[in-house]
Amino acid sequence: MESYLQSTTFFDYQHPAIRDWMEKQLAGVPEDPIERIKTLYLAVRDGITYNPYVFKTDPVTLTASYALTSGETYCIPKAVLLGAAARALGIPSRLALADVRNHLSSPKLIEYLQSDVFCMHGFIELFLNGQWVKATPAFNRSLCELMNVEPLAFDGVNDSVFQEYTESGQAHMEYVRDHGVFGDVPHEFIVAGVQAAYPHLFESRQLIAAGPRTLASEVG
Repeated sequence: MESYLQSTTFFDYQHPAIRDWMEKQLAGVPEDPIERIKTLYLAVRDGITYNPYVFKTDPVTLTASYALTSGETYCIPKAVLLGAAARALGIPSRLALADVRNHLSSPKLIEYLQSDVFCMHGFIELFLNGQWVKATPAFNRSLCELMNVEPLAFDGVNDSVFQEYTESGQAHMEYVRDHGVFGDVPHEFIVAGVQAAYPHLFESRQLIAAGPRTLASEVG
């Protein structure tokens, strides 16, 4: 369990920006760990804009501090940011990865990826009250409103994962493959998985080098 509390290159909760951000977010919040992590969950979910087009192979872009300072990113860095904040509070965290099919994804993104399966979706697992609980702070509230889905809540007790259906009964998110959990960000594994899923996005070295719209690893 100790490994899930460590500050690492990716879970870099000792970064000054993360410390300052946490202090600001937690001002006036009770010392109860669940109340504090719930507050930070909302701060990550809604304070960092979800953008599936900013995936870069540079490992720096997968760090918690980069997610915070960039202001917009995709699911993995947002999950890592929440996980890093949890570790700073003494709550063990680990990254989980899965492939998903988002039935509400835009035709433009599906055309871009040439696939309706979005690989390497990331969420975080937190050890609270003696059990691992899933948390998915990926889609910010404003995006959910555009998609006509309810933003994912997190109560610190029950798993918070994407809904299979919307409230109107429309198919939403389908988990198609589980890649397991990781004590740190498996950068090479993630890049290899994305490249295998979307080889056309790696045809140009300039693309790999991280232009403004390099590639989307997923929607979710």
